[in-house]
Amino acid sequence: MPNHVAIIMDGNGRWAKKRLLNRISGHEKGADAVRTIVQTARKLNIAALTLYAFSTENWQRPQPEISGLMLLLRRFLASERQTLIDNEIRLNTIGQIDRLPKAVRDNLKAVMDATATNTKMVLNLALSYGARAEIVEMVQQIASKARQGTVDPDAITVDTIADHLYTRGMPEVDLLIRTSGEMRVSNFLLWQIAYAEIFFTPTLWPDFGEDEFVTILKDYQHRERRFGAIPITQPGQQRP
Repeated sequence: MPNHVAIIMDGNGRWAKKRLLNRISGHEKGADAVRTIVQTARKLNIAALTLYAFSTENWQRPQPEISGLMLLLRRFLASERQTLIDNEIRLNTIGQIDRLPKAVRDNLKAVMDATATNTKMVLNLALSYGARAEIVEMVQQIASKARQGTVDPDAITVDTIADHLYTRGMPEVDLLIRTSGEMRVSNFLLWQIAYAEIFFTPTLWPDFGEDEFVTILKDYQHRERRFGAIPITQPGQQRP
């Protein structure tokens, strides 16, 4: 099983449009899918699940939709708090959290504090997140330390960089899933998915459920991860 699964939850708007509903209705249905996938990941003992909930680019959306999304996030946090506690899931956030409304930040902090000692799974909500912005912040932090003399530029390693990203201390992403049929990574975890297996599904996020999630995990288990090395088996050979 993968230790860390990341999902680009795409298709809420198109799901709503197909049903002649407003976009917020699609996001509300998408929240149900979040609940299902989080519970499934916990049941399958996946250590970390990162969900792309709101990107830095999403701030360009119409204000009514942004306000609706923020309200929906607050409702989700309130409704799922006890479930996270009961299932030993620790809530974490990655992104420019200071850009979120204060009420949302307060709700996030309350649930994060309440689940801080949970150890069975980490649920990362990527909120106001953009990988390029994350990398810029990482470079700025390391450059500042180098200027202060606490970091030797010649001694910077892959681990140094990883320790200055939002996901510090977490395993790299093993499996990246994107729903809705779009085949791009959309500025999501660009460093962390360097060797991730990627799976694109045409299913719109509100329709993405446990059965398809399990099917993708089974597909992952049959992939040979080489991390740049040569294949274990050569053409014509059987895998052990």
